[in-house]
Amino acid sequence: MSEKTPTRVEQRGLYFDELQLGATYVHKPGRTLTEADNVAFTTMTMNNQGLHLDAAWASTQPFGKPLVNSLLTLSTMIGQSVGQLTEGTIVGQLGINDVRFPHPMFHGDTLYTETEITALRESKSRPGQGLASMTHTGRNQNGDIVATATRTCLMWTQQAHLDSLEAKGESSNG
Repeated sequence: MSEKTPTRVEQRGLYFDELQLGATYVHKPGRTLTEADNVAFTTMTMNNQGLHLDAAWASTQPFGKPLVNSLLTLSTMIGQSVGQLTEGTIVGQLGINDVRFPHPMFHGDTLYTETEITALRESKSRPGQGLASMTHTGRNQNGDIVATATRTCLMWTQQAHLDSLEAKGESSNG
């Protein structure tokens, strides 16, 4: 029996020409945001808001307990989409718009995200690349929408990216 070369599979997102306008991509698994996550993110970003760090004071406020930092929610929501949509296929993020937090996240809540592709157009100035607009929607374990944001990314087309890698002497399995 001859030895087979092991198959190598590399995770990547979708190229611009693989995205489907109007498609909704569901990102699994969810991510439970813990008190440790919240305190680490909040202190790392120098946000000393008592609603995130002071449980005694937060208990006297309208929600009665600490809130997960909304920027942690936003970052996690977008991060959940990366492996499925933009890993290795994005040239750069151009903007995040229409960010909303209609319902709070609390310690122990689990964030589930889905992304709808809302606009696609080829770049006029960068051949082999395109602009993709996507709306991320994050829900907690009860189905409440906790965050929404529309993001615009500059994405590679598959052939242009493969040509670019080849020109640099690199290769890709994707």
